[in-house]
Parts: sequence; structure tokens; C-alpha cells
Amino acid sequence: MKKFFLTMLAVFGGLSLVFAAESMKPTATVTTAAAGNKAKEFVVYIDKTSPDNHYIPSGWMGDYGDIKINDQATDNPHSGTNCIRFDFSAKKIQNQGWAGVYWQNPANNWGAKKGGFDLTGMTKLTFWARGAKGGEILQKVKIGGMGMEPKATYPDSSSTEMGPIELTDTWKQYTVNLVGKDLSYIAGGFCWVITADQNPNGATFYFDDIKFEADPTMKAESKKQENMPFYVYSDGRSASNHYIPSGWMPNAGTGKDIKYEAASKEDPYLGDTCIRIAYKDVSGNKWAGIYWQNPANNWGTVDGGFDLSKATKFTFWARGEKGGERIEEFKVGGIMGEFSDSDVSNIGPVILNKEWTQYTIDLKGKDLSYIIGGFCWATNVDVNPEGVTFYLDELKYE
Repeated sequence: MKKFFLTMLAVFGGLSLVFAAESMKPTATVTTAAAGNKAKEFVVYIDKTSPDNHYIPSGWMGDYGDIKINDQATDNPHSGTNCIRFDFSAKKIQNQGWAGVYWQNPANNWGAKKGGFDLTGMTKLTFWARGAKGGEILQKVKIGGMGMEPKATYPDSSSTEMGPIELTDTWKQYTVNLVGKDLSYIAGGFCWVITADQNPNGATFYFDDIKFEADPTMKAESKKQENMPFYVYSDGRSASNHYIPSGWMPNAGTGKDIKYEAASKEDPYLGDTCIRIAYKDVSGNKWAGIYWQNPANNWGTVDGGFDLSKATKFTFWARGEKGGERIEEFKVGGIMGEFSDSDVSNIGPVILNKEWTQYTIDLKGKDLSYIIGGFCWATNVDVNPEGVTFYLDELKYE
């Protein structure tokens, strides 16, 4: 199966990002960061001209045309003389619905080049961030994970992420726990991802003082059991949303077959918006569906997901545009691979009503300790020869 939202494109020129770290040799800085675990911090960014900066924000992803950067913004930096400002337009210029930037070493390195740093001894990454207005939502921030797909030449030794994060209009420090992570080779030092769904009017936000730290008081963080209710979708801009509708099936042709809108205002069941999905087979694939995944595009190839052991059911509301639309399957879990979902449960086929109707997937007795495929639907042309339009809202584990 192909993956929607898979494009990972770097901008090779015109960024005017001249960090002092760019000219440093990886072998030399590896020794500095890790020798005897004596280093107390390893800087990604503290000020535009700082010689302590490492990594380059060169890995532009998704709708990279929606992003503008000012790496020496002077409007109220957290410390020093400047900070980094990003403007995200949410115009979906590359038709991806999301965008992000990776800080890489060397620049534009997705795992094909030898580089990176040995950050052994670092126990956390801290950064300061704020939004221009407050309420801006970052889908996640991430450390490592570069080139971790099979057959990558120089993959990062580990990966971890945090989010969603709803920013305030004042500076706030955030911490990513790295205790127990293998940091012996990290080429992707820092990354942020934002979605147009959660920021339909765009967003302006700032970063400052991004650095790895060796804090001996940090304790290992195990995958915690999430509290209920645990939302896949509550509203288009909600920071409570988890999982990404990135697993478009069966292949890239579904980009033509499916029209997905995450913030439709056409009679939502609850709140301001709902999900609108229109399917019509124009590619000849005969069927289509979408998986909500964590992280995005994860088909069991990377560690992610959530421990949803407290859940006993998954509920959602759905309606058809006309009534009588047939969805062959609604499902949670079921993704296989090196990091497989711990279980699977489904209902279907389901004939939708024109009115909002609640549906329940029974999860009693299921092992939900590791779920990367939070929700899925699938249908086909045989049961919907003229196509189908339907709506979803309030998708949650309870």
C-alpha cells in the first residue's frame, strides 16, 4: 500500500541559513558531545550567530511551499538578540495538508549521508516556543527518526516525539524525555510538524534556545496508559486530536479517488466542524480507505502508537449525505510490521443513515497496549458504483 502524505522534500537552496555548525566536522563534535558523558548541553539553536549551534533546518517536508522562515527574528526573542520565526500559510501548495522542518546534519541529509552526532549522555531536549496569537497547534516535535526505514544507509539510532502542543502567546519551555534512548547517532536533531486541519487559517510561531541537556534527575519514561476518553477526532482544530489520517489506501491513486476535509462545517454532530469524505473510483483501484496512524505514514515500520489499555470501546458518529451509503469496514488496530498493533477489532458492513448515528466497536478483552492504527474505514466501488459522501465526528476511545 502506498502512503499519502509521504513526500519528504528538502529545499536545497535559497534558505540563507548560515549556521556556524554547518562548517564543523561531525567527527570532532561527536567527541565533544559524548566524551566521558561530561558535556552538560549540546545546542541546536540559541542565537543566529552563535558558534555553539549545531544542525541545519534544511529538511523541509510536506507542503514546504507553505513555510517561511526567519532565523534571526528580533521580535521578542526568549533570550539573546534573536529567535527563529516560522510562518505557515496552510494553503496546501504541495497538496499534502501538513508541513514540517527537520534540523539535519549535514544539511539535506535524510539518511543517505554519513554525519550526525553522538549525543550519548544527554537525557532530555528542551526548547522554548510561543505562538504569535496563542492557540496555534503543533502536531508534534521529534528527535531522531531520520532514515529509519529499511535499507537506509545511515539511519538515526533512535526516535522519539511529543505532541500535539497548543502554543500560548508567551514563551513556554517544553521538554522531551530522552532517558533510555540510544543517542549514539542522531542526524535529525530536531523536527516540528504542523497540519492545515488544526491550523486552517495558518500560524506564526517562534522557537528559541533549543538544546540537548544532560540532566541526571531525569527518569526513564515508559509508554503510559492513556486516560479516557482518548480522541482520534473531536474537532478540526482541537489539540485533543490524536493520530494522523495519513494511511490512504490502496495506493497513490486514492489521492484522486478520495476527497478529505477535516474541518467541514456542514452540519457537524458536535462542535464547530466534522470530517467530510467523498469517494469515487476514478483510478480503477476498485476500493479505498484511510488509516489514522501514529506517527504519520507508519505501517509498522517505526515505534509509535499509544497504550489504550483502559479503553473498552471505540465510539464514533457517522452519517451519509443521502442515506444508504455502505462502508465495508470500520476498524481500530490491525497494522502489521516490525512494530505491529497489539490487536484489532472491527464492525461492518455498515449502511449509513442520513441522520447522525452513533456506532460502537467493542474492545472488551482486546489487547490495546500498543495501537498505531487508531482508526480506519474502507469501502469499494461495487457497493458504491456512483460514489459515496459521508461524514464522521467524535471519534474516540472510551
